[in-house]
Amino acid sequence: MLMQQERETIVFYGRKLITSNLTTGSGGNLSIINRQTGQLAIKPTGVDYLEMRPEDVVVVDLDGKIVDGRLRPSSEISLHLGLLKARPDIHAVIHTHQVYATTLACLNWEIPAVHYLVGFSGQKVPLAPYATYGTPELAQYVVQSIGQYNACLMANHGIVTVGTNLAAAFNVAEELELVARLYYQAMCIGKPQILSDSEMEVVIQKFTTYGQPQPQ
Repeated sequence: MLMQQERETIVFYGRKLITSNLTTGSGGNLSIINRQTGQLAIKPTGVDYLEMRPEDVVVVDLDGKIVDGRLRPSSEISLHLGLLKARPDIHAVIHTHQVYATTLACLNWEIPAVHYLVGFSGQKVPLAPYATYGTPELAQYVVQSIGQYNACLMANHGIVTVGTNLAAAFNVAEELELVARLYYQAMCIGKPQILSDSEMEVVIQKFTTYGQPQPQ
């Protein structure tokens, strides 16, 4: 089976999206690229995460042509391909409809630096204009809006996060859901204080040494 490890990883993190309350049913999608082969493993469209098996995950090339798999790839394949082509530093993409981030997306709000954890995206979480799901227009808007950030809200739709691997993209999604909730709750009470760009630069730099060192 082509890209077996990547397919198994998509199944694992797909289930984590459900158990972490970051999506429901079959909503959202995940992908991992192998930069050496130019092949992409991506969630199949309309398949429940808790029922998805590694062999259900679809392998496509960078033109979206199916290389291996019996099911159709995610309806948002153009979004994944657009991001992966535009950003060579990206190796994994996650799109979800997680509740608090999507609430802000429905308000057409960016997420500012209301909490330092927004640094998982960058100095903020930008907002891409609305376009119908699965369209080239939506992919174009997200690619333009995300820039060098690790996340982007999609107006009236949801959020997309990226990373050097699927674990990193998942971590961004999970941390930003907390930030989105904090921002929503703070706005319900009053006007939250926003951290300065200079402070966020300090935080983002500190994030580069956060956690355990990688084995040599």
